[in-house]
Amino acid sequence: MSSSAGDRGITMYWAFDEGTGAGALESVTKTVDNVHYVFNNAEFTDPCTPPWRQGVAGTSLLFDGYSTYIAHSAHEEERNGEPEFLPALSIGVWVAPRTYEWGHEGKLAAIVNRHNKDAKQGYLLGMFRHGSWSFQIGLEGGEWKEIWSPDGCELPKNEWSYVNAVFNGNEGELKLYLNGSEIASAVVPAGSRLAVAADTDLLIGRNNHSSKLADVFSLHMFSGLMDELKMYSHALSNEEVASSYQEVLAAHGGVRPQVEYDDIKLDRTPLLADRHRPQYHVSPPAHWMNEPHAPIYFDGQYHLFYQHNPQGPYFHHIHWGHWVSKDLVYWRDLPIALAPEKDQLAPDGIWSGSATYDADGLPVLFFTAGNDSASPNQSVALARSTYSEDKDPDLVRWIKHPEPLIVQQQGMGAFGDFRDPFVWKDEDGWYALVGSGVEGSGGAALAFASDDMLNWTYKGSFFEADIQKFPYLGPIWELPVFLPLGSDKHGVSKHLLLVSPVGAGADVEVFYWIGQMDKHNLSFIPDQEEPQLLDVGDFHFTGPSGMTDPVTGRNIVFTIAQGDRTSVLEYQSGWAHNGGLPVSVYLREDGRLGIEPIQELQSLRGEKRLSLRDKSLTEANDQLRAIQGDMLEIQLEMERGSAAQLGIKVRCTPDGEEETLLYYDWKESMLLADRTKTSQHPEERCRGIQGGKLELCGENLKLHLYLDRSMVEAYVNGLKSLTTRAYPGRKDALGLRLWGDADSLVKSLEIWEMKSIW
Repeated sequence: MSSSAGDRGITMYWAFDEGTGAGALESVTKTVDNVHYVFNNAEFTDPCTPPWRQGVAGTSLLFDGYSTYIAHSAHEEERNGEPEFLPALSIGVWVAPRTYEWGHEGKLAAIVNRHNKDAKQGYLLGMFRHGSWSFQIGLEGGEWKEIWSPDGCELPKNEWSYVNAVFNGNEGELKLYLNGSEIASAVVPAGSRLAVAADTDLLIGRNNHSSKLADVFSLHMFSGLMDELKMYSHALSNEEVASSYQEVLAAHGGVRPQVEYDDIKLDRTPLLADRHRPQYHVSPPAHWMNEPHAPIYFDGQYHLFYQHNPQGPYFHHIHWGHWVSKDLVYWRDLPIALAPEKDQLAPDGIWSGSATYDADGLPVLFFTAGNDSASPNQSVALARSTYSEDKDPDLVRWIKHPEPLIVQQQGMGAFGDFRDPFVWKDEDGWYALVGSGVEGSGGAALAFASDDMLNWTYKGSFFEADIQKFPYLGPIWELPVFLPLGSDKHGVSKHLLLVSPVGAGADVEVFYWIGQMDKHNLSFIPDQEEPQLLDVGDFHFTGPSGMTDPVTGRNIVFTIAQGDRTSVLEYQSGWAHNGGLPVSVYLREDGRLGIEPIQELQSLRGEKRLSLRDKSLTEANDQLRAIQGDMLEIQLEMERGSAAQLGIKVRCTPDGEEETLLYYDWKESMLLADRTKTSQHPEERCRGIQGGKLELCGENLKLHLYLDRSMVEAYVNGLKSLTTRAYPGRKDALGLRLWGDADSLVKSLEIWEMKSIW
């Protein structure tokens, strides 16, 4: 949009009309400023410039929330160490936030700033928690002034808002305008002068004094669309602000321009070429996730939610992300289901939970409500779908129940640790397990019951283990999951209890017991006191959730596959973590727990690359030389013969400098992954040998292996999985090789290429 008649006194103007590239023109000085963006120079994916989208006039720039910003250098004459004093300053800009920052250390996510609050110099226009916003300035004489948006004038997500901030020193006024109208004013001494921060660059989208997280991530960055940023040397009048607003509306038929969701959503496209990012495992479009949870089937579709920070690939302000699928294989990204809001329920985070059905059969979500002003700061809360009101087939919209349903009291578990409700319904009502511990002892799952889903009665500890015997079970349990396994061969009804220990001394893995439920006392009696591991991959298969699939009757477990990378690499990559493959768990004839990848995954098979039977290790390896890939499914059965160790090397370079070995050791009865040579990349930390106990009881070794870029998942004899990560430094680490300490018979080997689900 060209400058209008109302643009007298304009000193800087970014129209963001480039529409492409990594530069933004400041029109007054004709300076092209670099747009900093993580993928301008990418190590693991194809380099690309920042995304440009439809704006209120021409195009706009989409800021990713953690790496995108513009630095406009101060002119040399301004860099003499002395502040410049201005009698007036006005800023006008169109913004459409995508998400809100948590507000660490009380700092603003900057829209535009050139400030030093400690020195009481400069100016800062930015956003705070839950969409509130502020204009802050340093005055000559060392005074810092702030003006804040009033309640009801927050900047809404995914919508364009026209924001103006005005400092009028001569008249002694600060003013804020939203969409052409004045919403706030504050008095400063008449004749005040703004002290421009010396030796400080003007930054767009990044705070001059960002807090650091993990020594890598700058907090307080703007996330969303920005357009038509103008700065003036005079105080804009009410009429000038209103005129500028109406000028844009006139170009859009008299209404405020709308933001198309596809223009502002997180876009997974730049990550599809990432050579380490899994392509048939479920993942957020970008940025951070931890555990997937709350699986539920409704109206022909499976829904799965996940812990998500939409601001960047780091653990911070947690929301519920959302996927939907018709087959548990191909998933679609949906908008964020639950976000922290300006309320007394969960302003500080929407933490893990589960899904079940209400009395009418409609889905409901139970979640951990984070409220740092409450004690404890965790409670159990509920959200309902709007399906019945607006026929929302994808369950995109959810309404939170205004009050927490279960609030921890003293004597109810370990006070202050109370989270991750797992809720189920039967003919008698609703039941909930909540992760906690026993004061002064170990972890526990606490039991609750309800007749109406809203009023809950504490039933005591559902189950707790002996912390003295099993110290690795830790002081606190998270993410309890309870699933019916049906009857064993003696007709006894059995259940499965999963937990994830945390805290001092805890081994953060998924442990389980098979046992019986005492429904009268709402407690669990395990068949064996010692817990078992579902996966022996050492912190790559964690964060369990589960459901009984009403379509097939199967019990399906979902997990997070931890990324095992440094914060530096997560910054550079733009993503952190993904889900594991959905697995079916069941009670075997021998009383042990069976674990298998779901059969629907066969729909991902592409070309069959190899099929052989009854070959020696040497013969099989001759045929394997022609097979390369990092998205493969492999089914392998090997007869031991005289070998003490047998397995397969994956992600091998031709010279063997990089490789990952998966093998079974009969002498030790161990399933192992040797990552000693997995990666030569100096920043990657996938190292060492991982694994755990597995009794094969005389069976052949049967490996069902999934390679998906950095993901390596092995399912062995239907009894255990081993999930690990491989981030080879070299792009030619694509080979396969069978391995053993003696020649052995390869009973069968089948290999398929696998397709992306995105």
